[in-house]
Amino acid sequence: MNAEPRYNDLFYQRTTSHSEIMDIVQGKAISLNKVSSPIDWQELFGNTNPVEIEVGFGKGRFLLEAAKQYADVNFIGVERAQKYVELTRQRFLKYIRHYAVDKNSGVFENVRLVWTDANYFLSRYVPDNSVQAYHVYFPDPWPKARQQKRRIFRNSEFLDAISSTLLLDSGRLYAVTDYAEYFDEIQERIAQQTTLKPVSHNINEYQHITTNFENKYQLEGRKIYRAVYGKM
Repeated sequence: MNAEPRYNDLFYQRTTSHSEIMDIVQGKAISLNKVSSPIDWQELFGNTNPVEIEVGFGKGRFLLEAAKQYADVNFIGVERAQKYVELTRQRFLKYIRHYAVDKNSGVFENVRLVWTDANYFLSRYVPDNSVQAYHVYFPDPWPKARQQKRRIFRNSEFLDAISSTLLLDSGRLYAVTDYAEYFDEIQERIAQQTTLKPVSHNINEYQHITTNFENKYQLEGRKIYRAVYGKM
């Protein structure tokens, strides 16, 4: 395998200066560098509900549906691409307008968007043993050999952060891709994490909520590869 990417404080200083946490319903955003680390989830959401994080939410379809169907779960969506952050923000606002959602009803108060690098956020802001689940759906496979070092599952710091921040026993990592070679690498990389063990993907209660990519790839007839891991 190619070497892992070299991320350091200087790299993040250059690439995450824009980072924000957004409350879509209230229309508020705060610079991430003004947020105390690690984040106090109860202070952020105003409740003690479990927290789940989607890494790379793209156009936000999964995040919106999950937040709507599981109102007793707090969802954090992390995305580094500004265009997808804005697309997702507009997706939520369009839903709120279309269905005349009362902003005081509590709908979508369980969602925060984080515009930043996922590895930076997980390794520096997420408290240990505090996340009920991670959702990583169709991460960029970076198929060219010279690009593969950018694969997020190749980043040992990212995997270490997932391992340390998941809840023991109940914590879950859901990973989905259409790229067979990358799926093999994901399994190989996670196997090196002694605390993360594969569990039956049939226990995935979110499998009925598809992303934009999954809808597209299913129509194209592509095979979808799924894995679920638990922190043991």
